[in-house]
Amino acid sequence: MANSFGARASLTVGDRTFEIYRLDALEDRFSVSRLPFSLKILLENLLRYEDNRTVSAADIEALAQWSPQAEPDREIAYRPARVLMQDFTGVPAVVDLAAMRDAMQALGGDPDKINPLQPAELVIDHSVQIDAFGNKDAMDINAKLEYQRNRERYSFLKWGQKAFSNFKVVPPDTGIVHQVNIEYLARVVFAKDNDGTLQAYPDTLVGTDSHTTMVNGLGVLGWGVGGIEAEAAMLGQPVSMLIPQVVGFRLTGALPEGATATDLVLTVVEMLRRHGVVGKFVEFYGDGLEHLSLADRATIANMAPEYGATCGIFPIDEETLKYLRLTGRDDEQVALVETYAKEQGMFHTVDTPDAEYSSTLELDMTTVVPSIAGPKRPQDRIALTEAKARFEHDLNQLKEERNLSSKPARGTINGREFELNDGSVVIASITSCTNTSNPSVMLGAGLVAKKALERGITVKPWVKTSLAPGSQVVTEYLNQAGLMDDLEAMGFHVIGYGCATCIGNSGPLPEPVSKAIAEGDLSVCSVLSGNRNFEGRVHAEVRMNYLASPPLVVAYAIAGTMDIDLFNDPIATDRDGNPVTLKDIWPTQKEISDIVASSVNRAEFTQVYDDIYKGEARWAGLDSPEGQLFGWDDDSTYIQKPPYFEGMSREPAQVKDIRNARVLALLGDSVTTDHISPAGAIKPDTPAGKFLLEHGVQQADFNSLGSRRGNHEVMMRGTFANIRLRNLLAPGTEGGVTIHVPSEQQMSIYDAAMKYQAEATPTIILAGKEYGSGSSRDWAAKGPSLLGVRAVIAESYERIHRTNLVCMGVLPLQFNEGENVPTLGLTGHESYSIEGLEGGSAKSVTVRATAEDGTEKTFTARVRIDTPQEVEYYRHGGILHYVLRQLAA
Repeated sequence: MANSFGARASLTVGDRTFEIYRLDALEDRFSVSRLPFSLKILLENLLRYEDNRTVSAADIEALAQWSPQAEPDREIAYRPARVLMQDFTGVPAVVDLAAMRDAMQALGGDPDKINPLQPAELVIDHSVQIDAFGNKDAMDINAKLEYQRNRERYSFLKWGQKAFSNFKVVPPDTGIVHQVNIEYLARVVFAKDNDGTLQAYPDTLVGTDSHTTMVNGLGVLGWGVGGIEAEAAMLGQPVSMLIPQVVGFRLTGALPEGATATDLVLTVVEMLRRHGVVGKFVEFYGDGLEHLSLADRATIANMAPEYGATCGIFPIDEETLKYLRLTGRDDEQVALVETYAKEQGMFHTVDTPDAEYSSTLELDMTTVVPSIAGPKRPQDRIALTEAKARFEHDLNQLKEERNLSSKPARGTINGREFELNDGSVVIASITSCTNTSNPSVMLGAGLVAKKALERGITVKPWVKTSLAPGSQVVTEYLNQAGLMDDLEAMGFHVIGYGCATCIGNSGPLPEPVSKAIAEGDLSVCSVLSGNRNFEGRVHAEVRMNYLASPPLVVAYAIAGTMDIDLFNDPIATDRDGNPVTLKDIWPTQKEISDIVASSVNRAEFTQVYDDIYKGEARWAGLDSPEGQLFGWDDDSTYIQKPPYFEGMSREPAQVKDIRNARVLALLGDSVTTDHISPAGAIKPDTPAGKFLLEHGVQQADFNSLGSRRGNHEVMMRGTFANIRLRNLLAPGTEGGVTIHVPSEQQMSIYDAAMKYQAEATPTIILAGKEYGSGSSRDWAAKGPSLLGVRAVIAESYERIHRTNLVCMGVLPLQFNEGENVPTLGLTGHESYSIEGLEGGSAKSVTVRATAEDGTEKTFTARVRIDTPQEVEYYRHGGILHYVLRQLAA
């Protein structure tokens, strides 16, 4: 590596000496001490990877002299230290690595060269569903069902754990990926042998889940990316990114009595959404940091996707070191973190000068009030004092929009009669990484349960209650505090350790409740301690969803309705017939802090994480294949070898112009990756459902598209199949429908794509503005590629999706300013030729659209292959092909 700025130096910590890249080597020229904490981490990364190819001295200078007000336009190559995955998004990544091994062997190379070059860690946490609840056997029942449904996937991942070096799998029923990350996996500062030289550098990562940002609370820079970017990072390729603007968020004061970290983060989300931080870094600073525990910081960092930022980071300080010791990190690691951070000007104290920021906000935490958010967006915060009025307003609006005429409905559960109304809470779930990592709110929920039970109060019979801790440590300290029995007595039994209600794995409602909702056409509610409450996400039968702190989840389960003023109305009647208010059962801050101090300790963390990769008996007893190459099963409907590398040669074929292509879909503005990427339930009358039925899978065993991401045949059929997609080629339709040209037959997009492939006809997509916005998903690029889409012509792109298209060999083109489908008079029924590609290095191309009557429209379009490295990816047919050929050579 180059060392243009003389930054390479040594650092001694204890009896070890490390090579580091000193930031102060640039101080005289660029005053890097003024940079935000997050940009210092990026700057060190560029210094360490300067190679005059992907990282140049000019790139380093551009970041070192960062201008806070400059619009992001400089692209840099960032190499994270590790990759973090969950099982939904991790399975296809491991499938691709397994397929690359086969391809490497076919090319005459050594398959064992295909391994993650950066540490890759996968936590199986997205597959547990809440079938059983409200009893001590719930977790065991749910775990059994989880293994039955996912045995093939788990067996495959267990093979990967053995077959690949630098790859570790945390087994099911251990914890949520982001909580396991902060409690165990995160290093904060890495120590790694690099060709015989011991290097120290900041722990950085990309993750295949948007809430990867939770680790920002620990001072670790990381964010969520698509699977393609994650695979590239695993294989040593840089992640392309723009030097961002950084928004500073000053925190002052301390939370008042009655307010929780959940209330704080909902306030922060509301403020930052209003400010506008999409595509930006957010950095928290100010004297308020002294009053925030590490768990509180992680709660705020977790919801960066909800406030729209790339990351929401806190600096390294004494609280960081305290947390590392609490969670069982050894003294040597803590000393390395402290010494390195101080040496690099990355350690925050009360005397640390403020950095320069692109803009700033300020929140006096003494003004935070108890809050919830809903009924369908996390940024829609509602002060608890206003919750009843806002509920009534939102309910009336919902009923008017959907022309609902609801009526009360009755039923019986376990011999207890009940009546459901609009606003009845039918799901109350303490779940999700956002809050289950925070002992203060988890123990606070236990204290609410305890105080309610002492008054003879319990939850309403129609409420489906659940507790899904983010790690087994939570169960340990709840038991240590003597509060687990109280939570269980209220119906909050542990149903498993994983991401449950928050991603829609809430399981079926009790049949009498489900029947009553349908009979009354009711708008019922869920209350969860999660981070997302979008329409249809939590449960298909629940129209209104509210985010709340764990103590408030318990309170709403007791009330059984959102149509209540929790601040003033009685929440229940005690055993003596006396009204009980929320204040009567709400713990004080001193009660919470005392029980946290007495029940949360280092021994709990070291015991839980002592042998984390071993797993429990089901994992240990799970059969998995052996060997360097995976034994693909042609009959599997979960795991199939993808066709990316079929017929691949050692040298890439010449990039040719695209001739006589047809339009597979003509799309409008703001088509998101949710519209493109397969996700959600599988219906039997869809191409994916028909495929499974044809292969002997009963509808009850369909599982979800997310769980079948390792089978490209299912995923291809689910691409562009979102029920809300509007393809203008087939006006008046919704869903994955198109018109095959020139036959003019209406059919599914999948069927049309296969028909075009059989006719050897390439296809393209025409689209409007912001194509591919939303969560960056690998299958939003993989799916179109496998369907035969060779190019997309759009008015503008979401940056990550544009990159992902290139990485899958799909050409992103952009209409010139002021031009689009309507202005050019295009119908989508033309035949399209794209000329002048010049091997992918062209800056613009000529597009010829020929109608059936022979008339031709010609226009130019910008080629959005934006970097020399991307040209190489495209020339090779995709990033995986590029890496494979490099390794084979």
